[in-house]
Amino acid sequence: MPLQFPETPDRDPSRDLDPRFVFDFHAYDELRDPAQRWSTWLDVEPLMRGPEPRPDWVVTSQGAVDTELGILKTGKEADVFLLERADPHEPRAGVVMAAKRYRDTTHRTFHRAAAYAEGRTTKRSRDTRALKRKSTWGRAVAAGEWAAAEWTALKQLWELGVPVPYPVQIDDTEILMEWITRDGETAPRLAQTRPPSPLLAHYYEQLVGVVTTLAVAGVAHGDLSAYNILAAGDRLVVIDLPQVVDLAGNAQGLDFLLRDCTNICTWFRARGLEVDEQELFAQVTAQAF
Repeated sequence: MPLQFPETPDRDPSRDLDPRFVFDFHAYDELRDPAQRWSTWLDVEPLMRGPEPRPDWVVTSQGAVDTELGILKTGKEADVFLLERADPHEPRAGVVMAAKRYRDTTHRTFHRAAAYAEGRTTKRSRDTRALKRKSTWGRAVAAGEWAAAEWTALKQLWELGVPVPYPVQIDDTEILMEWITRDGETAPRLAQTRPPSPLLAHYYEQLVGVVTTLAVAGVAHGDLSAYNILAAGDRLVVIDLPQVVDLAGNAQGLDFLLRDCTNICTWFRARGLEVDEQELFAQVTAQAF
């Protein structure tokens, strides 16, 4: 007589799974657009990503796609592009960032690089010798050194509370950072604005705070001017930081700090604000030293 087993109702085996081992799976199409690439977020080391806590808008999805949107600015040392990072399955969570890419060895020229870089060190003696000889390898090293210098400065100043773009990540000579906007468009440089008197004074006080905070931290911007500052409404944001100067390690450190003060005061004075660079320099150094 054959064995008989009691009938059991159909049971969904997934109900017995531990939810810690369950995840959603989404298929992604291959990228065929030459203006796109897979997100490089997970390709870089953890230290090459922005400081925590990270802003909510940072996209960390492994399935995100980077899409080139065009060039934003050209410069002597680097070009800045707009780049959108978004997961095709979560397009509303996408974000547009600024991608700063240091130029190749043929088209790059670092203005007064030696003066800014005094006091900095490279990890390998071979690189140091190549930099001094300005060989092809030395120029390649320079691009990485200056990108790394700006990345380090961005992270340091962000953590100090200085108004700089949030640094998202660095990959070789490309830095992805926050795109600073005003009314949905790229924020203008301070030099392009004509702020009324109350806002002018507010801007100046912000920059006094920036210069002072940097000096107390032992550094100076080194090239601060109305052309390296963005006006995002009533808030100023400092940009272009590869040349940040170590006040202790660079013999010209205080000269660079005085020049920053002079550039700021000259611009504000020309617009009717009574300020003096020597007074600002004395005020900043008194708090820093």
